[in-house]
Amino acid sequence: MRSCAIIGSGIAGLSTAIRLKAKGFDVTIFEANDYAGGKLKEYHHNGYRFDLGPSVFTLPKLIDELFLLHNKNPRDYFDYSKLDTSFKYFFEDGTNINAFADLKLFEQEIEKKTSDKKESFRKYTKDIALKYKITNKVFIESSLHVPTNFLRKEVVYGIFNFNKIDAFKSMDQGNKSFFKDPKMIQIFNNFATYVGSNPFLTPATFNVIQHLEINEGAYMPNKGMYSIIESLLQLAKEIGIKIELNSYVSQINIKNKTTTGITVNKQHLNFDLVVSNMDVYYSYKKLMPQLKVPKQVNQPKSSSVIGFYWSIDQSFPQLNLHNMLFTTNEKEEYNSLFEKKSISKDPSIYLCVTSKHIKSDAPAGCENWFVMVHAPHIDNQDWDNVVIETRKKVIKKVNHILKTDIERHIKNEKVLTPITIQEDYKSAFGAIYGNNSNNMFAAFLRHPNFNRKIKNLYFAGGSVHPGAGLPMCLNSAKIVDDLID
Repeated sequence: MRSCAIIGSGIAGLSTAIRLKAKGFDVTIFEANDYAGGKLKEYHHNGYRFDLGPSVFTLPKLIDELFLLHNKNPRDYFDYSKLDTSFKYFFEDGTNINAFADLKLFEQEIEKKTSDKKESFRKYTKDIALKYKITNKVFIESSLHVPTNFLRKEVVYGIFNFNKIDAFKSMDQGNKSFFKDPKMIQIFNNFATYVGSNPFLTPATFNVIQHLEINEGAYMPNKGMYSIIESLLQLAKEIGIKIELNSYVSQINIKNKTTTGITVNKQHLNFDLVVSNMDVYYSYKKLMPQLKVPKQVNQPKSSSVIGFYWSIDQSFPQLNLHNMLFTTNEKEEYNSLFEKKSISKDPSIYLCVTSKHIKSDAPAGCENWFVMVHAPHIDNQDWDNVVIETRKKVIKKVNHILKTDIERHIKNEKVLTPITIQEDYKSAFGAIYGNNSNNMFAAFLRHPNFNRKIKNLYFAGGSVHPGAGLPMCLNSAKIVDDLID
């Protein structure tokens, strides 16, 4: 039986392990922390529960696939619900727009509350669905770095329809070709932040991101996002995957341009294959310092976040599970992030309240708030001061839009910063999405899921192809699985 070592137990590491186990590999996961899950973990405090990490859940079928590979019923391990409203958008002028899952309700909402017509929205949803159909097999589910992949009929279809994906327009320009109301443009430009990027530079091709949420639907695990990890750990245990916690991998061992195994806790262990789920920057810098770092690793980094986990002693019925409180100056916000490497005077705020869906996540009459602002990656900022000033801006905006005095209701606070992201999750420069996508060739500039010069070495996770976010990380595992075929 061939053996495989997987470095890191994030969602991509776990899903790669489950896929390779189905191929008959003897798989061992090595995790430096005392818990599995990477960025997907949870935090409890005095009756409040918070998911730490990704909070928007799309394409649940990618999770279900992992159980089906082993002839298991996914519902025996993990269940989720489709959200009736994916997001509620708040604007400074008092306008609230609900992104209903029912597209007829959503288009009525748009026509009622903006100057755009429902016909524009219908055309837009068809356009982003077509973009996804064209790009999915080319950029998302396949490696761009294997020449024979371009002979597949789905890839050939994508290549011949390349002119329809708007690769030479920015996301902002693409959205303006369908909508005239600034509110609608701002809503759809915001999806660039899902990959830590700037909609005024990111190709309109990336409008496939909102296809997943709008056309395919947004979901929520019935026991929270961390239950995804718990269910995969249960499956991994049942099928015989070994998970070694507190196991610090210090080196990927290479001989004659072939991976021979890893060094973990100063012990050399032999494996036929090695898959790194570690940030690709650190995979080279720390685990293979003798190798020349590929140019893709040193591309400009994505944005990061500053987050506040607040235990709130009151209920706010005007909030949904997912909420956005938008800035009044969109261009200034992105210019601050990517040019000035700072946070704007009036940042947009993402506010997630999972207790709206999972009542046990907060005591009765209370709510668990995850309040997040996009921040630049680490670049010599005074983060202690940045966090203090950002908190003031968040408090001011929340109070204004929700007509409250929120500080009176905060009973406990946990803070997430680019520094803690770099330290806790080993994300280079605190950039939670790896490289940014502010380039028309962004899809081609991510590191491949393998190294051309080193045999039996593979990479999975948000810092390599096809990109950041749960669906992309899960697809990176599928690509590694395919490459090993």
